Amino acid sequence: MNTTKTLCHRIAGAGIGMATLLAAQAAQAAAAAGDLPGGPKNNQLDLHDPVTRIASDIQVLHYFMLVVCVVIFVAVFGVMFYSIFKHRKSRGAKPANFHESVIVEIAWTIVPFAIVIVMGMAATRTVVAMKDTSNADLTIKTTGYQWKWGYDYLKGEGEGIGFMSTLDVSQRLLSDQAKPAGDNYLLKVDNPLVVPVNKKIRIITTANDVIHAWMVPAFAVKQDAIPGFVRDAWFRAEKTGDFYGQCVELCGKEHAYMPIHVKVVSQAEYTAWVDSKKKEIAAKADDPSKTWTLDELITRGQKVYAANCAVCHKPDGSGAGPIKALDGSAVVKDADKLKEIGIVLNGKGGMPAWKTLSDTELAAVISYTKNAWSNKTNQIVQPADVVAARK
Repeated sequence: MNTTKTLCHRIAGAGIGMATLLAAQAAQAAAAAGDLPGGPKNNQLDLHDPVTRIASDIQVLHYFMLVVCVVIFVAVFGVMFYSIFKHRKSRGAKPANFHESVIVEIAWTIVPFAIVIVMGMAATRTVVAMKDTSNADLTIKTTGYQWKWGYDYLKGEGEGIGFMSTLDVSQRLLSDQAKPAGDNYLLKVDNPLVVPVNKKIRIITTANDVIHAWMVPAFAVKQDAIPGFVRDAWFRAEKTGDFYGQCVELCGKEHAYMPIHVKVVSQAEYTAWVDSKKKEIAAKADDPSKTWTLDELITRGQKVYAANCAVCHKPDGSGAGPIKALDGSAVVKDADKLKEIGIVLNGKGGMPAWKTLSDTELAAVISYTKNAWSNKTNQIVQPADVVAARK
């Protein structure tokens, strides 16, 4: 019996010690990270610092509603506790013998109604303004994928620009460490969304696979992205800088690796960015009829893989969990190159379609996977093969 008690005490002690150690490690990790401007802060209790008029209005409404709720709480429970204390039986209080009171009935109907009306009137203007997406200076389509964001500039300066925004590969690798560091941990992306300051930006949201949600707290924007539906929201950033958010709809195992980074710049900087982006797109618009050597395709494919595929399939092609490995994959090594082209081009299961990549980029990344790591098939896919598969 004593032995059993001793064993239980030791187990309990070990459990407490382990919990203390984990708490200390968590506190140490939190202390190692600093506040991220435009993103989360240590020990944050309030809303994010607003950078749009709507966000400021929502913060004011938040404080107003909080004060109203606190006043109601103090008034109701104050009266209740005072009545309990003042009229307790030990002081000889006698219960009153009455049933209805017209005054009380009117009071507890009119007063809550008036409070709700005041709160509703205070919120209505802001809610209506949040839904007014008319007269936008720039319209951007935002598409959620498992697990990245696609941005297409549909209207305004920069029209025609489109790209994918994916978690930086180094950030994904950090998540496998016991003590990941960095103020922007799991928030760094390869291609941030760039917008000009003091311009009305309309965001059109949709999704390619499952429900996602695009949210940037500093803008007070949160809009679901639903497959087959188009929804919209807007913001007008009043400050330049980097602002961060995340997908806030549970969308699968890599949900935590789907950040949002919006870079707000001056009008001159935005114009320069648009020019450079269009030149970059033009440079990538290779002639699909060109015949490439295997070495050229592998060199280019390695860059395309690192930018778009490595986050899920890992840099070494080993995959993770339900994400299949490319190293040694039967489909990748198959002599029929149309099998892999079809999957990359059209998607399959959790694998998104990559039709946004150019024919040359797709040919390069497929050629790279067929010859990287242990695959070494010496197979080559030309852009013309991808062009034929698109038809």
